[in-house]
Amino acid sequence: MDLANNTKAYKVGISNRDILKMALPISLAILVPQINFVTNNIFLGHLDEVGNALSTAGITGVYYLLFAVVGQGLNNGLQALIARRAGEGRVEEIGKLFSQGMFIALALAFMGIAATWLFAPAVLSWSLHSAPLREQAISFLRIRIWGLPCLYVYQMRNALLVGTNQSKFLVYGTLAETIVNITLDYGLIFGNLGLPALGFNGAAWSSIIAEASGMLVVFAVIHAKGISKELQLYKHWIIDKPNARLILIQSSPLVFQYIVSIVAWVFFYILVEHHGRQALAISNAMRNIFGLFGVFTWAFASTTNAMVSNIIGQGMENRVVELINNICKLSLIITFGIFALVNLFPRVLLSIYGQDAAFISAGIPVLRVVSFAIILMSFSVVWLSAVTGTGNTRINLLIEAVTIFIYCFYVYFTLEKWQMSIVVGWISEWVYWLSIFIQAFFYIRSGRWKGKII
Repeated sequence: MDLANNTKAYKVGISNRDILKMALPISLAILVPQINFVTNNIFLGHLDEVGNALSTAGITGVYYLLFAVVGQGLNNGLQALIARRAGEGRVEEIGKLFSQGMFIALALAFMGIAATWLFAPAVLSWSLHSAPLREQAISFLRIRIWGLPCLYVYQMRNALLVGTNQSKFLVYGTLAETIVNITLDYGLIFGNLGLPALGFNGAAWSSIIAEASGMLVVFAVIHAKGISKELQLYKHWIIDKPNARLILIQSSPLVFQYIVSIVAWVFFYILVEHHGRQALAISNAMRNIFGLFGVFTWAFASTTNAMVSNIIGQGMENRVVELINNICKLSLIITFGIFALVNLFPRVLLSIYGQDAAFISAGIPVLRVVSFAIILMSFSVVWLSAVTGTGNTRINLLIEAVTIFIYCFYVYFTLEKWQMSIVVGWISEWVYWLSIFIQAFFYIRSGRWKGKII
């Protein structure tokens, strides 16, 4: 394939077909890790019937997510840059950006490992009231955090494939990851398949090995398909300060945006833990469900980021709002189907966690609140991702900061000050996504992003 054909292939259109062509493979790529996460929790839920392992998994999951979103912020910033170069037809710059993104990702990963070993015990000792829960969480995290380098490299791969309109290749690595993860969960948690029974920590080891497997498979696919040669991915493995600085400038506000968001969620879970183990176990299940059924929305969000940046690179700023509206319609249609499914069969959904009848009865009202929050998220996150695609990532951070202030105010007073139920506490998701939407919508409609060069 010659350079002219490459350049054409890396540019996107804005029709529904173009949107779905990019979004559906991303959905599968996001769905598989969510299935892995839910599978971990289903197996852990069957370790005991009182929710001890499941509630601990809620804390460790949010903690690890705090580091995972650092990579996601870097991924989104890099993705927007790669998509912009693809739209501009500057394909030769993509390999340079990718190599610098890898250097930065690996440096951040080893910083995260060091921080966990040094500071996690103190942080969890300060925040968690239950000593057994705290000790179990620390032991798990000191294993689980070693998966961070593989996860970050994996996320850089996502940025490359989505940014160059080749999201169809995402599925290979994610399928490999889920097969390995489910198999090793079954083996290492309970001692099946001739493997040692590691209990709660078995989920940590299976996740690490699964992430490494997915990473290796996808790089093998990239090499086999000739993508690495086309984009000259291995030609620029030296420090390139201008490109490294550009990535950090674009990604840093997104990293801080996600950190602020997850810290707020950790704050929420700490307040929920004060309401008892059942409340924490239910909230962990809700986070699983939120993540699992939100995969299509997050796929459309990633699509929005890449496509908005790409068409701006093509000089089509005047069609950005049209593109956003098209993506929102598709996202809402799919999410309404999910909303109906969740509310028709709530008991079936909650029963998979292997908990008692009290858990299911208490969880159903929370599930209905969460299902409506997914509808709000389906269009709010698309508008927020459009801001990312414009290159004005500092605005993303500002929007998040305002929203988190409102969110934390709400959860503190409802859960801690007034000791209201977790049903009321989870309405905080409605507050969060409505605030995101209002700010992102008015920013994009204002047109102040036009003319931004990255």
